[in-house]
Amino acid sequence: MQTLKPHVSLNVRNVEASIAFYRKLFGIEPLKVRTGYAKFDVQNPSLNLAMNQAATNETRSKLSHLGIQVATTEDVLAMKARWEAAGLTTRDEMQTSCCYAVQDKTWVSDPDGNEWEVFVVLEDHLPETEEAQSCCVTAPALVQLGACGMKA
Repeated sequence: MQTLKPHVSLNVRNVEASIAFYRKLFGIEPLKVRTGYAKFDVQNPSLNLAMNQAATNETRSKLSHLGIQVATTEDVLAMKARWEAAGLTTRDEMQTSCCYAVQDKTWVSDPDGNEWEVFVVLEDHLPETEEAQSCCVTAPALVQLGACGMKA
């Protein structure tokens, strides 16, 4: 399996202010900017950094989730199999619209509830539509929304 780069997704109060900061920090322009969302594809150090505007000024955690971007769906499935063989519970999202892209991914949570995803981008740079969502929906958010049959 070829790992492309680590992925960090931050909840931010103001995407525009965060873009200005990270533009200065990394010395590059964001790869993708949408309403309430921005993504930087940093080459050195290799990093996929996404930012999602929080629904309120108060966020439970500034960290949304962590991830590992891989090259193929087969790589996603191989990591899923490895995690399950190690006794971890996984949650799949295949052909999902996330971060204005179509992705295949699987998720696990650490003992403190920090979520990790392994994912592949199948189609990128989707326009802003109701189908092209801005952020990855982590399990705590699904529970809060009552989605996927999850209960608090």
